[in-house]
Amino acid sequence: MSTGLILGFFDGVHKAHRAVIESALKESDNVVLITFKESPAVYFGKSCEYILSRENSIKKIKNLGVNEIVELDFSKIVSLSAEEYIEFLVNKYHPSYISTGFNHTFGFNKQGNSKFLKEKEKKYHYKYICTPPVIEDGEIISSTLIRKYLSEGKIQKANKLSENNFILEGDVIHGARIGRTIGFPTANINYPANIVKIPFGVYAAEVQIAGAEKLRGVMNWGMKPTVNNTNTPVAEVHILDFNEDIYGKNIKVEVLRNIRMEKRFNGIEDLKVQIKEDIRNCSEL
Repeated sequence: MSTGLILGFFDGVHKAHRAVIESALKESDNVVLITFKESPAVYFGKSCEYILSRENSIKKIKNLGVNEIVELDFSKIVSLSAEEYIEFLVNKYHPSYISTGFNHTFGFNKQGNSKFLKEKEKKYHYKYICTPPVIEDGEIISSTLIRKYLSEGKIQKANKLSENNFILEGDVIHGARIGRTIGFPTANINYPANIVKIPFGVYAAEVQIAGAEKLRGVMNWGMKPTVNNTNTPVAEVHILDFNEDIYGKNIKVEVLRNIRMEKRFNGIEDLKVQIKEDIRNCSEL
């Protein structure tokens, strides 16, 4: 059975990433996806925020039908030239084809690219599959573009390009319990440190508790300026029509759209009025 290689980092496994993977799977159902444990940018001392946790990205790749996923340690191959890297892959996997996106680069100083892979087909006896850009609304879909939209609070645009909702996941922790005292209990989670930070504000969401069915919710992410006396931002979600004790349980919060930006209110009563309006806006989705 012929073996195919798919090369790339695949942060978020968005629509363009799936096009690369699916083009390889059309050639054979025996494929190995070569990626890294963390973004190569980390090796060069750059801060890196992901669209999706690496664990969830790997799960999504597996769900597409990829047989094997190899997470290389970038520090061990960073000094290899493009030619040395391809030789390493060919000698180890003997691929009948290699699939990448149109803008994939590799090797020392990014010497390798789609043109390089095409030129080396005959020498290393593989077929090269180059997936062209995937364009949506006149824009080339990329992880960089999706991260940009998320950081600007354009959640619906980002979700459309991803074909998946932006997810925040964590175990429910104890908070100040202010929400409960004013009639709107919330489930608090730590915003994952290495996930793209969306702007402080209020968001319509769907919440899944430890594998149960999804429930509608309203998420607040920010400093809670009306009631918070700390300098630590908080991610908390009020789950509609739900009042169970879920402390310590894992929840996934799928962020659907921005309702409003964060603001300070004159007092608790004004805040309660606004929360009711936020819930109404969320319920109308």
